[in-house]
Amino acid sequence: MAASAFLLIASFLLVLLILAKPLGSGLARFIEGSPLPGLAGIERVIWRVSGVNAREMNWREYLLAILLLNLIGLAVLFVMLMAQGALPFNPQQMPGLSWHLALNTAVSFVTNTNWQSYAGESTLSYFSQMVGLTVQNFLSAATGIAVVFALIRAFARHTVTTLGNAWVDLTRITLWVLLPLSLLVALFFIQQGVLQNLLPYQPFTSLEGAKQFLPMGPVASQEAIKLLGTNGGGFFNANSSHPFENPGALTNLVQMLAIFLIPAALCFAFGDAVGDARQGRAILWTMASIFVVCVAIVMWAETQGNPHLLALGADSALNMEGKESRFGILASALFSVVTTAASCGAVNAMHDSFTALGGMIPMWLMQIGEVVFGGVGSGLYGMLLFVLLAVFIAGLMIGRTPAYLGKKIDVREMKLTALAILVTPALVLLGTALAMMTDAGRAGMLNPGIHGFSEVLYAVSSAANNNGSAFAGLSANTPFWNLLLAFCMFVGRFGVIIPVLAIAGSLVSKNIQPVTPGTLPTHGALFIGLLIGTVLLVGALTFIPALALGPVAEHLSLVQ
Repeated sequence: MAASAFLLIASFLLVLLILAKPLGSGLARFIEGSPLPGLAGIERVIWRVSGVNAREMNWREYLLAILLLNLIGLAVLFVMLMAQGALPFNPQQMPGLSWHLALNTAVSFVTNTNWQSYAGESTLSYFSQMVGLTVQNFLSAATGIAVVFALIRAFARHTVTTLGNAWVDLTRITLWVLLPLSLLVALFFIQQGVLQNLLPYQPFTSLEGAKQFLPMGPVASQEAIKLLGTNGGGFFNANSSHPFENPGALTNLVQMLAIFLIPAALCFAFGDAVGDARQGRAILWTMASIFVVCVAIVMWAETQGNPHLLALGADSALNMEGKESRFGILASALFSVVTTAASCGAVNAMHDSFTALGGMIPMWLMQIGEVVFGGVGSGLYGMLLFVLLAVFIAGLMIGRTPAYLGKKIDVREMKLTALAILVTPALVLLGTALAMMTDAGRAGMLNPGIHGFSEVLYAVSSAANNNGSAFAGLSANTPFWNLLLAFCMFVGRFGVIIPVLAIAGSLVSKNIQPVTPGTLPTHGALFIGLLIGTVLLVGALTFIPALALGPVAEHLSLVQ
């Protein structure tokens, strides 16, 4: 068992690093402001059609663009979910969501949290899944990457006081990074048997003779960006433990690699962009070291299992409760650490069924701020906050002026760093306390006592740190829980992004030879262009693979 665990972890990290290095080089070009070869002309057409002024912005303009895009996206998704019953691609006639569930879901997907207080196959239409959730999967991931681009530029630049152009960054990230990778991953998933169609649910007769319906839908296209964008929201309630989302061992490995791919690549990109590859490698190996220790602990805890099982006459103490037999203990333990280390939230096992130690590690990984690889963009800028804090304390201890990458770290940067770091712990503590103090909060607990408290603490930790996974047993689809978690998700996302961009602005303001930033671009025109373009390209992800490979239902022997 120990040898299998070692080989699984080592092979996973080896393949990850091989894939992440070249991707990091491409991302570094975007950070430096250079288009990919052959795309400069296409981009000029895009800027002209969408009304984008490609001149660079200061940090306030960059922040305004980020907030504007996300707030408009939140409003559009909220209305879409409320009006779901009147919209197309709804073969099962799913009604609109309640206002509090629609608000929670909209906030969840806009903030890259993807917390789900609903079962996807019985709540959302194909239109809501494709045009609502999948589009926000792209845009929320692009937002996190754009923010870390701005912060990296603040360290790398020494002669200007601007941070790039948010609209240019968001467009490049969406069109040239997220969409191509998602198309490749979606096609692979379809080849492996993941659903990808627009068929109505298929009736079938179970082995016991019961008449049931087999869910269908455009799963592969949403699954790809769910993982690559560290989103985590599943098409089905069972998420990546469902065979239509995660058919076997190979897709399980690819899903874990997809979750870590962009966060790992950004570490390489950081080193390339600042002109010191050692800085990126140091952060990467720090993340990897913490990750390996956490995986080893969870694997050990789950393989040790519960000795009471033997006392009760079981053949083994191994803890297989809540785990898919297709993946087993080791792959399930690895997935649980990957998804909570990376702010993804996708699950292939029930964390609620893990041992006490095995469940504690995923919770701890969220509570430290999702900085062990972390979400796309958010993991690296979260880790850089800790780097600034460490540099400042070390500088004070040895009596030297704190500096990092040639940038002096002053009191202003430390105040903003402390604010960004303390946002999520404050949300977790206050949110958990509020839930435990109120009848509405305690009413959602399925289990009494300590484990019920763990369900509440895990849920608030997951929301505040934008993870999205959950301990099963908490009934969260109530006005109290939907509003509490929506607040935690929103503040946990933008309460960190705002000080991070302010830090970036403070760092570049110390540069010489300032360049006057350009005026803000036409926000409405670009938003509409981004939204329409993303919808069309997501539509390609939805229809083209289905047409190329045929209806997946033909491959389902269960359909009668």
